[in-house]
Amino acid sequence: MSLINNIPQLHSIYIFNDTKILPETLIKKSQKIKSVHTNVDDLCKGLQLGIKQYHQDSIAVSFIPINEIASADNLNQLDPTFMYTQLFKEILLNMEHNSQAIKDFITYCRQNNPESSDNIDRFEKEYSAQSAIWWYTYPSFIYSMLNDSLRSMEGDTIINLGFFIHDLHLQIQQLHQQQVNSYHGKPFLVYRGQGLSKTNFEKLQKTKGGLLSFNNFLSTSTDQDIPLIFALSASGNAETVGILFIMSIDPSIKPAPFASIKELSYFREEDEILFSMHTVFRLVAMKQMDNNSQLYQVELQLTSDDDQQLRLLTDRLREEAGGGTAWQRLGGLLIEIGQFNKAEELYNVLLEQTSDESEKQHYYNQLGGVHWSQGDYEKAIWYFEQRAEIHQKTLPSNHPKLATSYNNIGNVYDSMGEYSKALSFHEKALEIQEKAVPLNPPDLATSYYNIGSMHNKMGEYLKALSSHKKALGIRQKILPSNHPDFAQSYTNIGLVYDKIGEYSKALSFYDNALEILQKSLPYYHHTLATSYNNISGVYSNMGEYSKALSFREKALEILQKTLPSNHPDLAISYNNIGLVYDKMGEYSEALSYYEQALSIQQKTAASSQPDLATSYNNIGLAYCNTREYSKALLFYE
Repeated sequence: MSLINNIPQLHSIYIFNDTKILPETLIKKSQKIKSVHTNVDDLCKGLQLGIKQYHQDSIAVSFIPINEIASADNLNQLDPTFMYTQLFKEILLNMEHNSQAIKDFITYCRQNNPESSDNIDRFEKEYSAQSAIWWYTYPSFIYSMLNDSLRSMEGDTIINLGFFIHDLHLQIQQLHQQQVNSYHGKPFLVYRGQGLSKTNFEKLQKTKGGLLSFNNFLSTSTDQDIPLIFALSASGNAETVGILFIMSIDPSIKPAPFASIKELSYFREEDEILFSMHTVFRLVAMKQMDNNSQLYQVELQLTSDDDQQLRLLTDRLREEAGGGTAWQRLGGLLIEIGQFNKAEELYNVLLEQTSDESEKQHYYNQLGGVHWSQGDYEKAIWYFEQRAEIHQKTLPSNHPKLATSYNNIGNVYDSMGEYSKALSFHEKALEIQEKAVPLNPPDLATSYYNIGSMHNKMGEYLKALSSHKKALGIRQKILPSNHPDFAQSYTNIGLVYDKIGEYSKALSFYDNALEILQKSLPYYHHTLATSYNNISGVYSNMGEYSKALSFREKALEILQKTLPSNHPDLAISYNNIGLVYDKMGEYSEALSYYEQALSIQQKTAASSQPDLATSYNNIGLAYCNTREYSKALLFYE
């Protein structure tokens, strides 16, 4: 039983035993054993309930305490999932979706869900906008694909589902308009039962009076009995707290649309009220049920579009997303959440479709950023240079946009290890910005930061510290204390202290940076990987190798999920982990990671000769440590 409990991929166990009931003591040894059945019908019902319970518990929920609403001018305190689902919803609902979108979705499904081929074939033949609710409730791949992608912010999947999100929202909205008069303006209650992780339950407790957002489409019931069963079931799991949500709905206000879907659902016998994506409630009260510390009743009140605090939040989110067309905003959002492949595909299409120079320079800039993030540095420079050429033809030589292009080119040369070239471009940018009227403090801070980074990498630590402190000083005057740009400043000051051996100071600055990044970025954002690597390096220098290894592994997990398999940053990550294992005396583990790094470097043109030399040297050293000297000699040569 202990083995079963330690398998994370195994969620629940349902036992069929038609001869004898298993001993109660055996069942209690594993919380993963949900029930034992002596006939097939009961087993099937148990499985259906378990699957629905899993989906109920998997819905993404954001908690926005009242103190965070009060400081809504600073979005960095908000749950990133709340921000990104709100933006995705607004962008996708404002887009035009044609028949090609459905064809693209079918192709995507065949590539990623081959086991669902029968349902995919049926969807291709039968789907129409009028059947969106039926398909959402039909037990097939659609429901789980939609909810999983919204929970994990899988941009590629969300975009492919864009037409379906649009159709489902519109159908709920149409039903809402048809049904709203039947409520006669009287408030009513709906119920939802689910489990919350202990972490999310702690957030819930701090949210009284604040806002709670369900970031997927939300299923509720007018009948309390089944939701209570779900809540009770979740309360029996040591890892979750069972929650019975009691939601007060006032049909006279203008909330996100909701509708009774009984007549259009696959499950006609259920009294289900379905809310559109990203519905926001205010948390009114919560109390323990039946003296059970694992079971709570939570009272929610549906917010209206006129809710002043909610409107303040959504206005700030729209401002943060920037202007432009829905497609341009979507491209920016994809880059923000680290979905670089999809962003590249989108911007290439937009670039082909325009002849407008101002639009072209924007797309060149975005594509340069995408290729830079993907490690394709030559292409990144090409795109940034194309943007600079447009600006050189159409703008004065001291225009701030040219400074941005120079900084971008400098950043790529930095990534290529050509620090003198990088410094030259950053200094050209600063020269323009210092003469700008009026001065733009954020841009000045960025250039000081860039110049400081180059001095640091060139071993000029006092110059580096001076530039970084100038950048930090500017930011302290113009930004809230937990703005992501502070993470940048803290990180780079930490890097300087790291280089000069003041590890406790370095660790303090790195920790400050990480705290800000974790609040403002999705869990798998590539910038977090950099932060984890920095902290790991300090722990390694301090001789705390187990802590160093833990942070290196966190960084690798993110890079594996967000980068192509041959990205040079992955090679660096493998080498870093190898070095930690080497210092721990685990030479065979170290060798394994060194070889993975070398394999990437041999395949990619972006790898420099020093990188290859480092890997050969590391592998040679590992073989020396295992006393395989002839093999070591091959790599040293």
